[in-house]
Amino acid sequence: MHAWARMVARRRYLVVGIWAFVVASGLLANHWLPPLLTTSLEVPGTSSAQANTILSGDFGENVEGTFTVVLRRANASLRAADERLLSRAAGALPQGHASSVQYAPGIAYANVSSSLNLQAAASRTLALRRTMAPRGGLVTGPPAIQHDVSVVLAADLRTGELIAVLAALAVLLVSLGWSIAVLLPFVTALAASASTLGAVFLAAHGILMVLYVPDVVELIGLGLAIDYGLLMVHRYREELHRHAGAPDAGTEAVVATMCTAGRTVMASGAAVGAGLVVLAVVPVPFVRSLGVAGCLVPVFSVAAALSLLPACLAIAGQRVTSRRSRAGTEAAGQFWERAARLVVERPVVPAICSLALLSAAATPAAWLALTPASTTAIPPRMPSSEALALLRASIGPGVITPLEIVVDGGGPGAALRPGIGSAVSRLADELVSQPQVFVVAIGDRGQYISGEGRYRRIVVVPRQDFGSPPTMALVKRLDRVLVARAHFPSSARVFVGGAPAQGVDFLDSVYGALPWLVLGASLIAYLILARTWRSALLPLLSLALDALSIAAGFGAMVVLFRFGAGRALFGLYHVSQVEGWAPVFILAVLFGLSMDYQMFIVARVREAVDAGMTGRRAVQAGLASTGKVVSAAGAVMVAALCGLAASHIAGMQELGVGLASGVALDATVVRFVLLPALMSLSGRWNWWFPRPLASALHMPLSQ
Repeated sequence: MHAWARMVARRRYLVVGIWAFVVASGLLANHWLPPLLTTSLEVPGTSSAQANTILSGDFGENVEGTFTVVLRRANASLRAADERLLSRAAGALPQGHASSVQYAPGIAYANVSSSLNLQAAASRTLALRRTMAPRGGLVTGPPAIQHDVSVVLAADLRTGELIAVLAALAVLLVSLGWSIAVLLPFVTALAASASTLGAVFLAAHGILMVLYVPDVVELIGLGLAIDYGLLMVHRYREELHRHAGAPDAGTEAVVATMCTAGRTVMASGAAVGAGLVVLAVVPVPFVRSLGVAGCLVPVFSVAAALSLLPACLAIAGQRVTSRRSRAGTEAAGQFWERAARLVVERPVVPAICSLALLSAAATPAAWLALTPASTTAIPPRMPSSEALALLRASIGPGVITPLEIVVDGGGPGAALRPGIGSAVSRLADELVSQPQVFVVAIGDRGQYISGEGRYRRIVVVPRQDFGSPPTMALVKRLDRVLVARAHFPSSARVFVGGAPAQGVDFLDSVYGALPWLVLGASLIAYLILARTWRSALLPLLSLALDALSIAAGFGAMVVLFRFGAGRALFGLYHVSQVEGWAPVFILAVLFGLSMDYQMFIVARVREAVDAGMTGRRAVQAGLASTGKVVSAAGAVMVAALCGLAASHIAGMQELGVGLASGVALDATVVRFVLLPALMSLSGRWNWWFPRPLASALHMPLSQ
């Protein structure tokens, strides 16, 4: 680190120039990124994925690429005209074809399908709407919803960035005072976000990337990079004061900053990445894409903080500080030293009170209920939402996301054999008797039999949304009970597809593998922290405190969304289920961010111990030196996460609220009350580091 710091300081202008090129490239790539993004929930290798593959290849229908067209009609007197209109609409799509028109009270509706995947179909939404507009037709379905949601997300991102930047600016002005130092964390954040988006653009050509990635990358990246920038600038000011009067004090301060705060930033980035890598190996493309993008955020945030920022510090020199800022730092240090003394001198009561508060905040997490996604928790003013409202009033939302059951006879013509036909009829009769089912459609020709006669299909329209508990229960009962009751021939295979089955497979795949992945990430994080802090106990304490922060974040999400408190207080959605991807991402991000703040504090406590302080005095000194910067960093991150909560999309609101609540509690109650209280109670055991562990981590005990 010493040699790297001197090289960066010496070649400061070259480093800045390289980063300017990287930022420009990333911003350009971000302009081309949206068409590559998707909201697909497909899980390769599952029954639903196999069914959807057959439907696309043999029936010409991509489940996720099917539109639903809605016409306001009182009756079927205009059927011929409606059929012609839908035929023209299908012509707007490659290999497009329309189902027969169905009539319900006040409306006519039909599905318009093609071979396009979700991203490609979404790009044809406006063309389809132009075709239907002269007759007052409305267009909805997964592709239209993705198209409309992408527009909303882009506008929400601009609003969220404005909220985050203004709040971060206010925090930095209070923390750093009026100087050029305020701009440097923003420069770091711009470089980190732009370079991450450029990497995401490249990754999107090889793996699925979801529609939420730009919002997540830019706002979480903004908060994390500003936090790193704030830590580095704060330490640089200390080192400038320490090296005052020395030859080339600016360069020496940069080197000292990199060898202390720089090491902390590097370890912190590894800890944050350890949490997010959990998602990168989940066998579900939707979640994996969030994990890959999330892992890129700390990588480029650390890269910017350890190259661009020290180069900028070397250029700025003494201009990053002022007499007023030095006086403010001394006053803040005295305040945090007094606050730390209150906790460390009588640690039992603060520990008990903070544990009780966090336990109360975490208790509502027991009522967490999940859905793969929902068509009911989307902005009501989107064009696709208007069509959904008409369908919901006349039929129910299930019509745009039907269940698709595919029967594989085993060879050409096999699906037409009497045994399979009889089993299909028995299954249809069972389905009609289910209270969650609105319509069951079967047939011996046309759209129900594939060209070679190998496959048959059954279309089932549920009464409720595809992610609702009744619909998910129907999918599980169909897969586990009803198919067996139909007694298909042993040569036939039955696949349950469509959005409802895809959603069930999504949740099962994500949460089935999660416990083992979390265990692996915890082990990685433990080893990183043990090596950084040279302690066997403190990493275990950190993981336990992480669990409290995560549970509290889940509890806040349940109270504000499921219990409805958020609608009354902030105008948030009131939902019966939380979108299944949000808790997983919250867990991964909070896992890393919680260790991030603890890393800042414990690193300074460790420095105090190495300088000869012992016990509670070292804890007090560590808090006094980091209280201001960690509280400011937490405030910046909460502001950035509130930018996510300002979205009009329920899943993004849930993500923002869960993360902001967890970070707020972690950066206050956990880090400034519970952590120092427990460290004070642990005493010398904080630094217990057994020889076998030191040997396994290739560290001498004397280090």
